[in-house]
Amino acid sequence: MGEMRQHPTFPRPSASAIDKARRLLERALGPSKVITSADGCAAYAGDESDQPPVSPDAVVLASSAADIEKAVRAASEAEVPVVPRAAGSGKSGGAVPVGGGIVIATIGMNSIKEISREEQIAVVEPGVILADLHAAVEAEGLFYPPDPNSLKMCALGGNIAENAAGPRAFKYGVTREYVLGLDAILIDGTRLRTGRRTVKGVTGYDVTALLVGSEGTLAITTEATLRLIAKPPSVMTLLCLFPDVRASGRAVSALVAAGVVPRCLELLDRPTLDAVRARGVGVDERAGAMLIIEVDGEPADCEVQAERVGEVCMDAGALDVLVAQDEAQRERLWEARRQLSPTTRAMARYKISEDVVVPRDKIPALLDEVAEISAATGVRMLTYGHAGDGNLHVNLLWNDPDLVPQVETALSRLFRAVIGMRGTLSGEHGIGTSKADFLALEQSPELIAIERKIKALFDPKGLLNPHKIFPRRTLEAAERGERDGGAERAPGFPTHVVAPSHGAC
Repeated sequence: MGEMRQHPTFPRPSASAIDKARRLLERALGPSKVITSADGCAAYAGDESDQPPVSPDAVVLASSAADIEKAVRAASEAEVPVVPRAAGSGKSGGAVPVGGGIVIATIGMNSIKEISREEQIAVVEPGVILADLHAAVEAEGLFYPPDPNSLKMCALGGNIAENAAGPRAFKYGVTREYVLGLDAILIDGTRLRTGRRTVKGVTGYDVTALLVGSEGTLAITTEATLRLIAKPPSVMTLLCLFPDVRASGRAVSALVAAGVVPRCLELLDRPTLDAVRARGVGVDERAGAMLIIEVDGEPADCEVQAERVGEVCMDAGALDVLVAQDEAQRERLWEARRQLSPTTRAMARYKISEDVVVPRDKIPALLDEVAEISAATGVRMLTYGHAGDGNLHVNLLWNDPDLVPQVETALSRLFRAVIGMRGTLSGEHGIGTSKADFLALEQSPELIAIERKIKALFDPKGLLNPHKIFPRRTLEAAERGERDGGAERAPGFPTHVVAPSHGAC
């Protein structure tokens, strides 16, 4: 068994800085809201990514915006890093305090402050669990579409930080499209109220949109005003079975070309189907791929949409098109889909999951590329995800640490292929630490420089969630590696996560 590649380490605050921060925190908040014990801090060391856990030096259990304001002021005075954390369900290392410092846990701020049927808005705190919000607004006949598959455990603060999405994004869009306004706190304790309560509004720069998806590097959310829509009266779920993944990819392209807009369009390849079968979901053994397609609207409209979906899929080579017969059958199917991450995690000792996105007409080409990479490197790869918007989760699974070089080659080839198809490296998980060294593959030095200036404007000392998003290697070195074509590896590849799997989507 070979030695696993080590992850980079980052400088931690000095002992004197930590002692000062702890004294300031306990003075401002009281000891009941500040954890400093090793065991207590260890519970806040990791998230659901493959980034190895790193224990913070202190944890603040925030129950109000005032708590967060006091905590960041103490951190700024002591010059100690701050990492905001909601439920810790992120997939890219965003909540891992890789440089130590203070974790500000907002999961205790879990109040749904308002649901207005008249204005179709909700006002929530960052610790609200997404599934609880769904239940609350649907009880009022309303609908909050964003639905990452971790909805039973993820919180709104993290959803906003990562601009989370999910299966319904194909029709309804991602989190950013439903965040009307934010209350947030900067690293120096300044409170900002951005955005509005109205559906329309173009006053000044759209700072709300900037903060959504900024991965906790610019400000800490304390309250969000969310746009709601009317709850669709009817939903139908179809299973479209195909002989192979190529045929399913053609069907996705055909559905988009035909103007069909289901609310969900999920793709599962053969290895993923085998994992679903292993969970007791009966799927025809002839099927080498499957699309889960869901339509919603008025009952009569659902029937028309479902019929059109069936026609397009059969024309594209489907073996069969089935319709879930009742709500219980629908829920069993979706629960199996939501459990794919832990299911695939159990299939191998090590796992990396990437959430790449390509133009939808490139999905067949991406699937071909994945098959070729797997064959060339010997790394087991399976693919599933949100085919409706081109966002696929490509999972790399292996047991032998000696395969790490092949895994690196596979990832480099995957990322380069995605960029070559004019795609993007992340559709919903964010960059965090996991993909920081690959940012220069997709973005120009000029753009990254502008983004760094924005970061410096919000956070001059670089204390708020440091070491996230931006490449650790210099842009010049990254560009030089690209020009030389050097290596199969993307810039900075040795810093990519390669660790025992524990929870990527």
